[in-house]
Amino acid sequence: MPQPIPEEAEVYRDHTWGRTPELRIETAAQAERLVESLGFCSTLTDARRSGPSLYIAVCGRRDAFMPRNVQKDPEANLAWHIKDEVMQRGRVYYARLVRARSTFIAPRLIPHFNALWGVPRRKESQVFSPNARAILKVLRREWEMGTRDLRVESGVTDRARFTRAIDELQRAMKVVPSEVLYKPTFTYIWTLAEGRFPEEISKKVTRAEALKEVARVFLQGAGLTVPGELSRVTGLSRPEAGLGNHALVSEGFAERLATGVYRLSSLK
Repeated sequence: MPQPIPEEAEVYRDHTWGRTPELRIETAAQAERLVESLGFCSTLTDARRSGPSLYIAVCGRRDAFMPRNVQKDPEANLAWHIKDEVMQRGRVYYARLVRARSTFIAPRLIPHFNALWGVPRRKESQVFSPNARAILKVLRREWEMGTRDLRVESGVTDRARFTRAIDELQRAMKVVPSEVLYKPTFTYIWTLAEGRFPEEISKKVTRAEALKEVARVFLQGAGLTVPGELSRVTGLSRPEAGLGNHALVSEGFAERLATGVYRLSSLK
C-alpha cells in the first residue's frame, strides 16, 4: 500500500497542481500554462491516481473523483473539451504515454521523455509489431490521416489490433493525435510526433539527464515524494526513479529524508 503523503506536502500540491477553487482550470490557455508549469501531467485521472491531472485542476479540489456517467457531469465534460482543444492547438505534447494513460508534456520536456521511451528509427524493425510498422509507414507517406482511412491504408482493419498498434506507437513517441472530430462520426486525426514537434524530437539528451529532469519537475510540483511515487506517476522502474532522485540530491536540489523519501531543498 502506498505510503501516505504528509499533510504539509498535500497543501503544497494543492497550490502547484491547481487543487483549489481559485486555481480552477476553465480554458485551454490555462491548461497549457499548467502543463508548462508542471512539465507534464495526466489528463483525465482523478484522486485515485498519483500525480497532477487536468481533470483534478478543472474540479479545483483535492478529492476529485470521476463519476461513472461522465457525459452528464459538467466537470468531466469541461475537462474533456479542454483536452480536445489543447490537443488541437498543438502547443503542448499530447498522447497516450505514461502507463498508456493520456498525458500532456511541456515542449521543454519532450526530449527527455523521448530519451526514456522513444525508439530510434534503426531499432523500429526490432521493437515494433508488424501492425505498428504498417501504420507508421503510411503516416510517413501521408503525414496525417483519420482513423478509418489509416486502418484501410495500413491493412490493419481489425479495430482491436489497430488500437493496440496505435497505442504502441504513441508510447514510443512516434505518433500523436492532432485533432478529434465528432461529426459526422467520431474519429481521431493522427500525425507524426516529429512533424508536430520537430526540434524537440530531434534534440538528444542522455538517459541519465532525462531521469534527473523528469524527477526534478515532479519533485518541484510535488514538494515531497514518497517511496514508489515517482515510478507510479511516470512509469519508470523504481531503480531508475531512484537514480533520478539521487542525482537531484547530489546537486543539492533535493534532500533525502528516508529510504525513498525526497524533499525539495528549498522547502526546509
